Amino acid sequence: MLDSESPNIALFIHLDQLRLDAFPEEILEKKPTLIFAESYGDARQLPFHKKKLIYMWSAQRHFAGECQTNGFNTEYLKGDESTEKLLETCLSEQREITLHYMEPAEWELRDRLSDLQRKSSFKIIKHSNTFFMSDPQEWKKKIADGYVMEYFYREMRKRTGYLMNGNQPEGGEWNYDKENRKKLPKGKKPPAILTFKPDDITKDVIEQVNQKFPDHFGGSDDFNYAVTRTDALRAMDDFFENRFRDFGPYEDALVAGQPHVYHSVLSVYMNNGLLSPVELCERALQEYEAGNAPLNSVEGYIRQIIGWREYIRNYYEALMPDVRNSNTFDFKNNVPQSYWDGETCMKCISECVKPVIEEGYSHHIPRLMVLSNYANLTETNPVELYKWFWYAYVDAWEWVVLPNVLGMSTFADGGILASKPYIASGNYINKMSDYCAKCTYSVKEKTGEKACPLNYLYWNFVDNHRQAFEENGRVSFMVNMFDKKSEEEQETIKTDSEAYISSLKRYT
Repeated sequence: MLDSESPNIALFIHLDQLRLDAFPEEILEKKPTLIFAESYGDARQLPFHKKKLIYMWSAQRHFAGECQTNGFNTEYLKGDESTEKLLETCLSEQREITLHYMEPAEWELRDRLSDLQRKSSFKIIKHSNTFFMSDPQEWKKKIADGYVMEYFYREMRKRTGYLMNGNQPEGGEWNYDKENRKKLPKGKKPPAILTFKPDDITKDVIEQVNQKFPDHFGGSDDFNYAVTRTDALRAMDDFFENRFRDFGPYEDALVAGQPHVYHSVLSVYMNNGLLSPVELCERALQEYEAGNAPLNSVEGYIRQIIGWREYIRNYYEALMPDVRNSNTFDFKNNVPQSYWDGETCMKCISECVKPVIEEGYSHHIPRLMVLSNYANLTETNPVELYKWFWYAYVDAWEWVVLPNVLGMSTFADGGILASKPYIASGNYINKMSDYCAKCTYSVKEKTGEKACPLNYLYWNFVDNHRQAFEENGRVSFMVNMFDKKSEEEQETIKTDSEAYISSLKRYT
């Protein structure tokens, strides 16, 4: 129950909405009681990474404390009940109160709060979510009808004016991705990212998570994320001052023992509101205008935010809830056991899983071209894969991982988001990384016990799902290349793949 001295207006702030300036000013002017919820029931829906829970709750506790310091009454709810149950219990006797909330980005909580709104004895008012740069009501139908990301990105460039000269893109090209595929040269070592020591609040959360969720994914040791806006801004400065210049050329690079390379790791802070997408884009533009970063780095970074991030959020809005069960290839297997414990003879998998287990992070190429690729080639159920990404990554929320996994990386939606399946053989991994030289398997071998499994699994996938490639002119040559192989080689590919997939240990 709220304090008797609380005003008759309250504002519920969700875990991923930790920035007051995103809320309606006319509500904040009334100094509502701010309500926060730490739901252990919600945290048990999936085995969320311990560091994910620590980050979310520590950031929320710090934010609630800052709001209180700034003159707001706060109510911080904790318990094993779900978020909406905690709210209902808190407000059940406050018949005169009006509860305001911003629509959650995630579908399930949105439904549960809508149910609470329908049955509650007190008044509830919902507000539109303003933590993004585009309105899904404008884009939902277009995307459902096949509007592609590249055109969406160009439209967002025109609307924001980012990297535009009138109606023309800066430098004459919309996309400089072809300049951003370099392998990291030997001897070039990216600067370490800025890390932060846990304070007393964070230490309390760590102890609580270890006690309540001992069997969840990952560990809690060496937690070092920023949990306040002040420190998130310091992390932003560190990226733009020390790594942004080389972000573009090496954004696809894979390096053993270097999970961050030149990436920002700022998605963690953007996705719960500590940093805004607008301020990150504008800081990137400032660095470009000051001559501190090349165009390909700036364009690539802005594209990830106003192109990719905004598009997949609108995709999520357009296709939920049906898209949640997409599985166009009808794969049945659970995620590989190595995704839980990192134990495998494949160097690329161990190198990409290890930082996820340790810190809940890897950049987009390990996610797309290694972990999603391997899962797809081993006939892993894409729904189980997206859930793994959701609970394993600190920056993951359903609105971002569902489209990225079901739409882009696994082609599970049948081609609504991506024009082709994102699969690759060992050759791609060898080209972009230093993994293969120290792997148990040989990337040069195509079949047999010593061969890199990605090699024969790749061609097996092409053969088994040839329609997905034949319908796309850009990649139809893959089917032709497979068909030109000898019958003996084709049979060996099939036999090796079936044996590997059937013997692969799966997480249960």
